Amino acid sequence: MLKNISVAHSPDADDIFMYMAIKFGWVDSEILSFKNKADDIETLNKASLNGEYDVCAISFSVYPLIANDYALLKTAVSFGEGYGPKLIKKKGSKLKKNFKVALSGEHTTNALLFRIAYPDARPVYKNFLEIENAVLNGEVDAGVLIHESILEFNENLEVEREVWDIWQELRGDENLPLPLGGMALRRSLPLTDAIECQRVLTKAVEIATKHKTLLSKMLIERNLVRVDDKKLDKYLNLYANDTSVSMSEIQLKAVNKLFEIGYKYGFYKEKIDAFASLIPTEYKDFRFC
Repeated sequence: MLKNISVAHSPDADDIFMYMAIKFGWVDSEILSFKNKADDIETLNKASLNGEYDVCAISFSVYPLIANDYALLKTAVSFGEGYGPKLIKKKGSKLKKNFKVALSGEHTTNALLFRIAYPDARPVYKNFLEIENAVLNGEVDAGVLIHESILEFNENLEVEREVWDIWQELRGDENLPLPLGGMALRRSLPLTDAIECQRVLTKAVEIATKHKTLLSKMLIERNLVRVDDKKLDKYLNLYANDTSVSMSEIQLKAVNKLFEIGYKYGFYKEKIDAFASLIPTEYKDFRFC
């Protein structure tokens, strides 16, 4: 009998794209079955803090808070390379030092970087789909857009600052991509199951990437994404691509830099090492050699 693994991911186009190869039966396992749940990223961040799922999509910034209970997966990751979340406001408006801002969640990466850059701002937390309207109707002075929202927004709004620029200033001279989201796996799972989870999920992302045109068409036909084909293609090129399959050394260094920055500014009690947080996949080779 197959052991069931609960997998939680966001309903955003990149997460759905990277998981659906499993859902559609394009990749499977001889020992595990997967049951998925979709929810917004901050809900998933909070779920990881409560240990609700075996595998959970997270903002990288929440990981130091769950490191004792979850390992980092190397796959299904999203990084920004010269782009990322955007701080927007009404056109022509000027932001005061203590401006009110809508963020997509307390534990998101963009919130961490924003709060470091704007310590006097007054954040409120909303579902990312509500942020644009909150700025337009004057509920807040500004908001940070994430996910597909960065591709197109109301013509009465303008970009005040790119979170990518904040990241560049905080990371220093190191040329590192902006770590946004990844996947975490419960440490209480047997190691062989954990290794198999990573293998299946990695294969799913690899297959999805190789068959992007076909999978994108299937997602649109089934109304599984919120954008049209052109926006989907553009968005996937940003956040679900060859660099999403398995974290490289430079990406892991970027995650470590994020943890270092968070520790420096008092958001974490200790500095976590991303490299040491990965699943030791070599165990399988030693055990079954």
